[in-house]
Amino acid sequence: MLETDKAFSGSIPENYDRHMVPLIFEAYAQDMARRVAALSPRAVLETAAGSGVVTRALAPQLPADATYVVTDLNQPMLDYARSGQPPDARITWRQADALGLPFEGGAFDVVCCEFGAMFFPDRIAGFREARRMLRPSGRFIFSVWDRVEENVFADEVTRTLAEIFPDDPPRFLVRTPHGYFDKALIRRDLEAAGFSDVEIETRAEQSRAFSPDIPALAYCQGTLLRNEIEERAPGALAEVTEKVAAAIAQKHGSGEVAAKIQAHIVTAVN
Repeated sequence: MLETDKAFSGSIPENYDRHMVPLIFEAYAQDMARRVAALSPRAVLETAAGSGVVTRALAPQLPADATYVVTDLNQPMLDYARSGQPPDARITWRQADALGLPFEGGAFDVVCCEFGAMFFPDRIAGFREARRMLRPSGRFIFSVWDRVEENVFADEVTRTLAEIFPDDPPRFLVRTPHGYFDKALIRRDLEAAGFSDVEIETRAEQSRAFSPDIPALAYCQGTLLRNEIEERAPGALAEVTEKVAAAIAQKHGSGEVAAKIQAHIVTAVN
């Protein structure tokens, strides 16, 4: 992962939430919320909360006396997440690095993280920090994307951009969001962090949009892929996005589109 793979700023948070969240994150956020709520936790910590899709799904399901600490490394993302959440005295918003959390150890029943672990520069350190946060028998629940080939739109976007920029293809999607899919490696990393009871479930969903323009906008302008496109073709972001939309339309049609997405849901017990 490159250092620039963490810089969610500018208009990316809004485009991310408007386009990426309904396209690929919403179904997994609802699943994450159900898993966490089923444990009836009194204290929850969410790391790498992004634009708040899990927070919005989970908060209504938590007990009235629960505490819910929501964190993200990127203040713009956290600000956006907070702006979309109704006032809730149970929720504390805190800018924090998942690799160095500013909280007392053993304070939480559950630590959850949807599609954030791929961005950790040191995943074992991040997992060790999650474990430090947990009470005995507490759960660390997180999700990561499967390989890019199992996520059709992401794969098609990557291939199309490689055709547009053959000398220097943008590889953000392969390198980071879809770069941590090896279940054996995930298990080894968790064990190295001190977890011994680990379950990994692979879950497929359908990514749906009203037109091929939506996944093109989502990936090209709602992720850090945008930075790579703009570096290679200053001023041509809209044109490149249109080319990606045309490539998706060629395979899926010009109306409503749907394609497979797939992720690993991981539960580790302290």
